[in-house]
Amino acid sequence: MVSQDKLQSFPSKPRVFILSDISNEPDDAESLVRYLLYSNQLRTEGLTACTSTWMKNKVCPQDMHKIVDGYEKVVENLNAHAHPDDPYPTADHLRSLIKKGAESYGMTAVGDTVALSEGAQALLERITTQENDTKNDPLWILCWGGTNVLASALLHLSKTHSPEDSAKLRAKLRIYAISDQDDTGLWIRTTYPDLFYICSVHRWNQYGNATWTGISGDGWYGFDKGGPDPRMISAGWIKENIQIGVFGGCYPDFMFIPEGDTPTFLYLIQNGLGVPEKPGFGGWGGRYVSTHGGGSGVSGHYSDTADEVVGLDGRSFQSNHATIWRWREAFQVDFAARMQWSLSSDLRDANHHPVAIVNRTSGPAPLELEVEAGAVFRLDASASYDPDPEDSLTFKWYQYKEPSATQWAVKYEVGELGVKPLNEAGSVVEVQMPPPGKCCVELISREAIATGQLLHLILEVKDNGVPALTTYRRIVIQAKNEKLLGGGGGAEAIGDVMKDVMQ
Repeated sequence: MVSQDKLQSFPSKPRVFILSDISNEPDDAESLVRYLLYSNQLRTEGLTACTSTWMKNKVCPQDMHKIVDGYEKVVENLNAHAHPDDPYPTADHLRSLIKKGAESYGMTAVGDTVALSEGAQALLERITTQENDTKNDPLWILCWGGTNVLASALLHLSKTHSPEDSAKLRAKLRIYAISDQDDTGLWIRTTYPDLFYICSVHRWNQYGNATWTGISGDGWYGFDKGGPDPRMISAGWIKENIQIGVFGGCYPDFMFIPEGDTPTFLYLIQNGLGVPEKPGFGGWGGRYVSTHGGGSGVSGHYSDTADEVVGLDGRSFQSNHATIWRWREAFQVDFAARMQWSLSSDLRDANHHPVAIVNRTSGPAPLELEVEAGAVFRLDASASYDPDPEDSLTFKWYQYKEPSATQWAVKYEVGELGVKPLNEAGSVVEVQMPPPGKCCVELISREAIATGQLLHLILEVKDNGVPALTTYRRIVIQAKNEKLLGGGGGAEAIGDVMKDVMQ
């Protein structure tokens, strides 16, 4: 018999405030449906309807209310599939968070003489209450449309607080924007360069260049053909797996691509893969790296980078979109499973996530190790379990190389981890560190260094339920080289390496 207290639990929940141009097209409504199915592992603190370049002079909070009305009819069922310590929020609580943003476009809603909208006031309240937040948790502002609500709140903050206090409050903000959808995004990043701000940068409205379109945009925009599986974002798959039951009826047919805004909160899902404070680590919501380097003093903006992934057709693809679509099967199946939860309050009627335990530790945070280059160590996930007693587990370990790299040519830079299974299930493995010369030397000079690459090993624990669900553990391994071994063969500058060729 399934026991609720054996289900995944979430002792810490990210704070979330959503800005959505809902009803400019169906995708915001689709994303809100999925978001609510994950809302027991997040602290929702705001739902504000805003404008964008596609809907400049109106906002539609009433459509948020319609979705919450549907959610209210299934929340008891959802709670039956949640850990007792992590119930879903009530519909009344969610309704209390729905506000209207400014009913005008972009910077017309931002200025010293412009009154704050209802939504901007709510956001400003959540920002300033951080002063009394004993947990000191950051506030994630997920921007599905324009950002003038955020811009107006930040301007008001800077006018009512000292520069020092404003900076302290901004330091607790985390923004993930689905590209720039009005003219305030660039203003925000220019005016407040210290903000933690994830956003794809590309030509205006050329969304096919953006990382977030990896969620479902390959057919519409034509990138990475043959790589991602188109079946799992098709209208037929959605009708069969998502548009079912009362709450599934709130999920509209897509117009261009489904759920373009969903990567913002997939990035926060506590599945053991992503690390929100580390955009370069990658996860279901994509992978991003610092836009500015070289001592510029501006480090808050994170923009697109690439992963190399073997696609459905067996070819290798290297793109920013691949940082999301590489996980498509897992996150779509996960969505389908949660929609099944909405249909029944009987735990036996649905599948639930495995609980991954590595070296006696569990939870979504990565297991962090320091290991000498060239050494061998053991990882033991045999204590992992599935709360559905009839399910069995499979274990897959692999190195995620891209987060360790500083350059595009990952295979030439990142040391290789060797993984050897020690039992039939593959739950216990022996890991061989790369030698010092492969992970603990400077890139150009090749001088030995004491602290080398940060290597990433991913464990996928997958059950055989219907649909089959995956939980992850990320093992982050700091390569050490206390004896400074393995250096030599480099130069002070690349020109010195080339001198023999030039003679």
